[in-house]
Parts: sequence; C-alpha cells; structure tokens
Amino acid sequence: MSDLFTLDFKVRDYECDMQGIVNNAVYFHYLEHARHEYLLSRGVDFAALAREKINLVVVRSEMDYKASLQSGDRFIVTVQYQAVSKLRFGFRQQVLRQQDGKLMLDALITGTALNAQGKPFVPGFISQLAAVAG
Repeated sequence: MSDLFTLDFKVRDYECDMQGIVNNAVYFHYLEHARHEYLLSRGVDFAALAREKINLVVVRSEMDYKASLQSGDRFIVTVQYQAVSKLRFGFRQQVLRQQDGKLMLDALITGTALNAQGKPFVPGFISQLAAVAG
C-alpha cells in the first residue's frame, strides 16, 4: 500500500467491557484519533479547519470486526486515503495486533467537508492527499 500511515496504541483497562475485550464503540475512537494524526502529519490541522468553518464529517462507517483486542494488547492503526466520489473521500483503516500482526478490524470511513454554509465540497488538501496516495 502506498502512503500508509501507522500509529501505535495500547489497550487500557477501562476500554474493555464485562467480557474482558475492547468494547466495539472504542474502536471508533482509535480510528478517529489515527485519522486526525494522519491529517496532522500531512499538514492538515483538524482543529484549525473547524475554526475556519471547514468541517470534516463522517458520513459512513463500514467496520468489519475480525477478532477482539484485550487489556494490555499493543496494536497499530493504519490509515490510507481512498478516493470515493466527487464530494466524498475515504480512509481505509485497519487495526493490527502488534505481537503477531493479526488483523483485528478492517474499516472504510467515508467523509466529506462542509463549508461555512453547510454545503459539501472538496478542499484543496484532499486533492493533495489523493495525489500522494495515487
């Protein structure tokens, strides 16, 4: 995969449910944090965009849970830009357990950008991500 971004994590006790595995909703936080770090590593400051009335929003989440992380597991989250449509862009993401490289989750998060009037558009930095990924 070209332009693959990775970020290291460790499961914290409070992220686990009564079954002793990471609660499914926690994976959304892992993926979101990794996307924000990916954008920041490419010079895109998510918070600065919001102050400029440019809001990146998720419009669709497709998540395939393959196996469960447990407390103390170390893992990485990958992020790679993926073109979706004229006004939507995607991030292909995976969660991989570090000890054995096992795929724990495979996801496609689809988003768009909204301008100050709430209308979808594609900011220039998205085109730059597409160029790097292509």
